[in-house]
Amino acid sequence: MSYLKKTLTLLLVLVAMSCGDVLDKQPLDKLQGENLFSNPEGVKLYMANLYYQLPIEDFTFFRQGFNWNTGDPNNGGFAPAMSTDEAVHTEFGDFIGDGDFQWWDQGYKLIRDVNILIDIIPTLDITDDERKALIGESSFIRAYAYFALVKRYGGVPLITSVQKYDGDVEALKVPRSTEKETWDFVLKECDTAIGNLGDSWPAGERRATKWVAYALKSRAALHAASLAKYADRAPISGTAVDQKLVGLDKAAAAEFYKAAIDASEAIISSGKFNLYKPSPTTPEEAANNYRLLFEDPNNAPEEVIFIKGYARPGSGTGHNYGIWYQPNQTANGWPHPGRMNPTLELMDVYESYDKPGESAPLATSATTNDLTDYTGFNASKQYKRFDSENDIFKGKDARMWATMILPGTSWKGQKIVIQAGFIKPDGSTQIMGGDPFTHGGTTYYTYGASDRTKYSGFDTWGGNNTRTGVSFKKFLNEGLNIAPGWNQCVTDFADFRYAEILLNYAEAIAESGTGDKVKGARALNDIRRRAGHKTEIQLTITNVIRERRVELAFENKRFWDLIRRREYHTVFNNTMRHALLPILDLRVTPAKYIFVRVNVPRSNPSTFDYRQYYRSIPGIGANGLVQNPQY
Repeated sequence: MSYLKKTLTLLLVLVAMSCGDVLDKQPLDKLQGENLFSNPEGVKLYMANLYYQLPIEDFTFFRQGFNWNTGDPNNGGFAPAMSTDEAVHTEFGDFIGDGDFQWWDQGYKLIRDVNILIDIIPTLDITDDERKALIGESSFIRAYAYFALVKRYGGVPLITSVQKYDGDVEALKVPRSTEKETWDFVLKECDTAIGNLGDSWPAGERRATKWVAYALKSRAALHAASLAKYADRAPISGTAVDQKLVGLDKAAAAEFYKAAIDASEAIISSGKFNLYKPSPTTPEEAANNYRLLFEDPNNAPEEVIFIKGYARPGSGTGHNYGIWYQPNQTANGWPHPGRMNPTLELMDVYESYDKPGESAPLATSATTNDLTDYTGFNASKQYKRFDSENDIFKGKDARMWATMILPGTSWKGQKIVIQAGFIKPDGSTQIMGGDPFTHGGTTYYTYGASDRTKYSGFDTWGGNNTRTGVSFKKFLNEGLNIAPGWNQCVTDFADFRYAEILLNYAEAIAESGTGDKVKGARALNDIRRRAGHKTEIQLTITNVIRERRVELAFENKRFWDLIRRREYHTVFNNTMRHALLPILDLRVTPAKYIFVRVNVPRSNPSTFDYRQYYRSIPGIGANGLVQNPQY
């Protein structure tokens, strides 16, 4: 399947021609629809509008919604990862509110738009092959839309044809289906798409294929299976539960796991996909390969199954990862960079190559209980000393080096300075503030440099400096200086990639106890081999979940993994997220670095409430729907 950037995506045709506005201004009745769809370009135009509305959780997906990139996004640089244990915002500490991650009105707008197309397909003067393709694409889009709804709200109204108002408002009200019925509908729509779509499009367009539909089914079925298996981790009650509008019976897990296994296996056995550069010779090569995969996913057609493309910088057409998340030193004039701060929790998850198969928390001293001590610097403690600011990370999984900018490493030709303070020769400390200190003819600065443009950590000025000890790298383009303005970044986003399918497959086998365990273990270890690991590990759910966390970090999967596995309320229960402070130790000559584990500076604990496993349904006063529990 080719995704080369020699043609614009249909999504970008939409943006360039402003067709969304055109379609919104002219409501489609049957005659107008026939006129539109009688022209092949009209079909492309309409289909582009549908693809543009897809709830793809990419660079423009925030708590406020999707495609949040028109004009001034004014979201302060927030990202979904900051509502998880992956990252914190460099300045603010908001968590998950009841109004966040909603997608109701927009979801039913997309469903109405795709139903218009589905209803008119039988009347179009097109070939049988063209009709099949339209049916397949429409089913895929409707499956994607209902997947986004059901994972937020549970069972929802299933509207499968265009509703027409004849003066009776009550006739338009469709009750909620059960959650089981809604998940079944999503998978059925995926099957329709699979049965009608081909392997690829003639010109390599970024449109749904049977493999994209299989990928959606793999993701959706695994989500439903987890909900069924782990519902009792977060018991809820109320009318919606009694009517099975939310919640799945535990017995349903088996069929959903089987669907996830079968869909994943279809992709794996097709022979059409592979991991990008699957056999590096060194961890350094593995890190560079992994970085390049996200810098431009078009370089990896063997791995990327479905791309959301960006081609034109500017209002409403690009995105803002390149300005919000560059380290302060490479901001290129943007006033508020450095806002994605990976947490110590995530740093600790990555393995080391000398102890495969287990997380390798960053040890700051020989005392084992230091891993849970976040009280700050202790003068009586024997800290490990390191020659450089990043020696503590040496031997850690290559994906960490490709995902995070570690202190003292190079980015865009600069050494990125991240330092929280120093210890004077007499043992007194200067951490997170204070005046310069001169010793032995050298002047030392709290944050590692004399000027605010020359360091990227901890200083509270402007909210521009990481407060966790590392900065962010994944998706950023090292060879490109992004103009300091809105939506100037045009990195494409890989919505589905082969690595996720391998992980879905491995998890479904490990959780269900069914399927080919040898193939499941191979899928897991193939991903690890691409990361430079030489030792194979067993197929266990602990190993799979750890791999998901590091392989899919910042791809907006962690939020839903915590939701579907019903782990959010245990991970966030009056929970502080944590940071690693690099501190220069002048008590020894030459000076060395120590590291201190602390609560993220200037942050508050966060708690996830049971009710947040489902979003509140808006407008129940008018639509008459049963509200979700505890809202």
